[in-house]
Amino acid sequence: MIFEDLLDRGRRALEEDDSRSALQQLREAIKLKQTPEAWLLLAEAQLEENQLSQAQKSVTAGLETDKDNVDLLYLSADIDLEEEKVAAALQAYRRIIEIDPEQIDARVNQALLELDADKLDSAEQTCREALQYEPESVLALNALGDICIAGGDDRQALDCYLRALEIDPEEPQTYLNLADLYYETEQLPQAEEACCKALELDAGLALAYLTLGYIYMDLDRTQAAVDNFQQFLKLEKNPSAKQIRDEVKAVIDGLK
Repeated sequence: MIFEDLLDRGRRALEEDDSRSALQQLREAIKLKQTPEAWLLLAEAQLEENQLSQAQKSVTAGLETDKDNVDLLYLSADIDLEEEKVAAALQAYRRIIEIDPEQIDARVNQALLELDADKLDSAEQTCREALQYEPESVLALNALGDICIAGGDDRQALDCYLRALEIDPEEPQTYLNLADLYYETEQLPQAEEACCKALELDAGLALAYLTLGYIYMDLDRTQAAVDNFQQFLKLEKNPSAKQIRDEVKAVIDGLK
């Protein structure tokens, strides 16, 4: 019972965003029994504390106890992507699909990595396979829309996004994707409307402020553009976004 109590306390601490307490509880739990769930929770707590290498070790230890644990494989892929190990992440997603072909998230994540690598045919095939298993997957439809845009098929991309909105009209990412498509096709009023709807649903969506900034810049609404660019900078703190942050700062300086 002591092990289960420690595990429960660690889980609750994670849910309450108290990763330091979670680490303490879960480290004690691991000393008593090494289970896939315990290693998974410990890795999650370590990630919350920015202990990336320790989290990877915990995931590896967990997979040694259960090599087919899908949750651990997903977390392994997340860590691989943080470390820019794309091939390893792809391998993890493919393993997940081998274990459970109905894992839509793994298929979509694989498709997006293939898109990033400019493997458009593979990305589209992977995404359509996901939709065969779950035709109303908003995640897969949004990904397929992105793939279609990369392939120059804006019409099909629009169909994907609109279909996604029919299925779930409360998904902010779909509105943001739609806004980006409208912006790229110079339909600025529609782009602004879609962006504002995305922010109505999720006021913390940093990229929506970025898109709005460019929309208002093109509409010669300079102050509105600056305000939205500054809001983007306030929200987007990910180190991987340094280049785009620097570009936005330069744009703001040019507008002032």
